[in-house]
Amino acid sequence: MIFRKAVLIIHGFAGGVYDEEELFFQLNSNWNLDVYNFTLPGHERNLTHDIHYQDWIDSTEQHIEMLIQKGYRTIYVIGHSMGGILATYAAMKYKEVKKIVLAAPAFQFLDQDPEFKDKVDSIVKNGVSIIKTYHAKEIISRMLKVSVPMFMEFTKIVEESQENPSCITVPTLIFQGLKDEIVPKTSSEFVYDNVKANKWLVYLTDTTHDIFRSDKSNQVNQEIEKFLKSSHYSAQSIRKW
Repeated sequence: MIFRKAVLIIHGFAGGVYDEEELFFQLNSNWNLDVYNFTLPGHERNLTHDIHYQDWIDSTEQHIEMLIQKGYRTIYVIGHSMGGILATYAAMKYKEVKKIVLAAPAFQFLDQDPEFKDKVDSIVKNGVSIIKTYHAKEIISRMLKVSVPMFMEFTKIVEESQENPSCITVPTLIFQGLKDEIVPKTSSEFVYDNVKANKWLVYLTDTTHDIFRSDKSNQVNQEIEKFLKSSHYSAQSIRKW
């Protein structure tokens, strides 16, 4: 049995391990934490349409099981955006998952309109704002790689996972940017309201969806480290930075 603790970081839809690299290196410098990450299926290079949302769940579970096979009995999972959804699957299924951190968990997205046409309209409506808020080159590069079938798989995992938060029984720390044009704050509030465990919600003013590369990233990373290391994490339930 390994007495060190494992951290698994899961990136978001159309993202990659590079999105959370600062967090990865900071946590990896902690003497008692072994940090792991991985690239979700279909995200290796060009975002492929030949993917099913269950592949993302299966890949997450395979990596958790790999850590268990290595001997870890305490695993912390950090998920950004869609990675936050996947983190809840891990927490629901494995007793070794003791805490989770959710950054802009994508249980809702854009305006969460009920019809696909409205979702497309919302993308168009928010497009200018998104490009202004984020690095335009980065956004255009990612969006050009997303096929319609792959985007539909993303919508399916969001729809299929709505009951997950109410099944969470481990301490949960949530971060939400108040200038997020992709995942609205109501998504994080939905998670916070439904988790059946100790939970904390931190609103980040002037912060977009790109939480781990924002001007508050260092503060966020330090708080995550504090949360993971503490046996009795003490903080206000809801805060604004």
